Amino acid sequence: MVSEIHMTGPVCLIENTNGRLMANPEALKILSAITQPVVVVATVGRKRTGKSYLINKLAQKKKGFSLGSTVQSHTKGIWMWCMPHSKKPGHILVLLDTEGLGDVEKGDNQNDSWIFALAVLLSSTSMYNSMGTINQQAMDQLHYVTELTHRVQPKSSPDENENEDSADFASFFPDFVSTLRDFQITERSYQRQKSNSIDLGQETFFTTRNISICSPYAGLESLVLTYVNAISSGDLPCMENAVLALAQIENSAAVQKAIARYEQQMGQKVQLPTETLQELLDLHRDSEREATEVFIRSSFKDVDHLFQKELAAQLDKKRDDFCKQNQEASSDRSSALLQDIFSPLEEEVKAGIYSKPGGYRLFIQKLQDLKKKYYEEPRKGIQAEEILQTYLKSKESMTDAILQTDQTLTEKQKEIEGEEKNEQMMEQKERSYQEHLKQLTEKMERDRAQFLEEEERTLALKLQEQQQLLKERFENVSRRIQNEIQNLPRTMIQPRTCTIN
Repeated sequence: MVSEIHMTGPVCLIENTNGRLMANPEALKILSAITQPVVVVATVGRKRTGKSYLINKLAQKKKGFSLGSTVQSHTKGIWMWCMPHSKKPGHILVLLDTEGLGDVEKGDNQNDSWIFALAVLLSSTSMYNSMGTINQQAMDQLHYVTELTHRVQPKSSPDENENEDSADFASFFPDFVSTLRDFQITERSYQRQKSNSIDLGQETFFTTRNISICSPYAGLESLVLTYVNAISSGDLPCMENAVLALAQIENSAAVQKAIARYEQQMGQKVQLPTETLQELLDLHRDSEREATEVFIRSSFKDVDHLFQKELAAQLDKKRDDFCKQNQEASSDRSSALLQDIFSPLEEEVKAGIYSKPGGYRLFIQKLQDLKKKYYEEPRKGIQAEEILQTYLKSKESMTDAILQTDQTLTEKQKEIEGEEKNEQMMEQKERSYQEHLKQLTEKMERDRAQFLEEEERTLALKLQEQQQLLKERFENVSRRIQNEIQNLPRTMIQPRTCTIN
């Protein structure tokens, strides 16, 4: 973040000790901590021309880079000062102040040439500071530019054609700004004067020679080490190799940054398992788009989009990994639900709840109810149906056993029911017989009673008739006897007892 840069003043980036250039580890550590794009502005020029004063002005500071007005230059090597860019939010401005060129105490200009070359190679804008009017003599002092062809090679395999080789320099070199001190002239007048009377001779090296927008890039510490190590080993710094090495580092980091963004987004948005595969793919596509935007903002000279293709391949793998995790999460979730929902049913089966006639029908009904409950549970994922079918298939033997038991018990029950029915029929017949017998007996008793009653009545009537008959016979006999008595002479009438049998 920009707030992470807390440099209260410049530090030495490249030390110049006894003509030997070395990168300062402390400065490299500061550069390596920068995660934002950087804009590097370097100031070069002859000693005591006010370079440090100029760059302090760019830093909007009154103090910072060492100022010197004596014949001895204060700045040795290259010093840097990092700060948030005042006009480009999210960017870091890196100001480089170089030691003065043309110091007679150095004895030769080899050291100057290397300082100039490094300033050019490391910056996105190079400012050449000069005093007074610009004439041919002043421009001749820019021989350091022409010496770049001897100090730096643009490609690892230079072209034989000088024009093409110069064009290669121009493709790598930064914008070039010439700063005039103590000289009153407008830029338009200067350009007209330059085109009419001054032959710069360096147009093939710097295609832009006025104040322009700097091109941002990161990974400055890698460039510093690459160029300084090449100089220290006696080799010519190769801009193409350095850029490729920087691109390798920066683009690899950009890929990792993009992957981190993708994982962050997916971690925030994805809740596994997703209901459908398309839901996961939509989330992947959104996160992939954000990751690609991060890569594009952070990448540097991704030739032929090799690193972007690598990013795409890694994101495809991440997508496949998420799909696999989604399947596993769905399987785990569905299996856990099946265990919770169907385990009571299995316990009932073990307890023999369904081992009875009609048990299979009850079991199937319970199974359908539990399947409905399973389907109603949310966020089972894409494996829900497959896991359910696999479970049901694994329980087919149990289901078949319940069905077979049901059939066997049903047949046996039918037999028992048949026997029971026969027994019931026999019992019913017996009950009917006994009832009939009872009714016959009762009827016979009633008939006998009635018969006896009728007999008694008949006997009574006969007895009454006999008594009446006897009475009538007695009366007849009595009347006959009375008649006979009456017919007898009185002298013959004697009292006597008469017995009637």
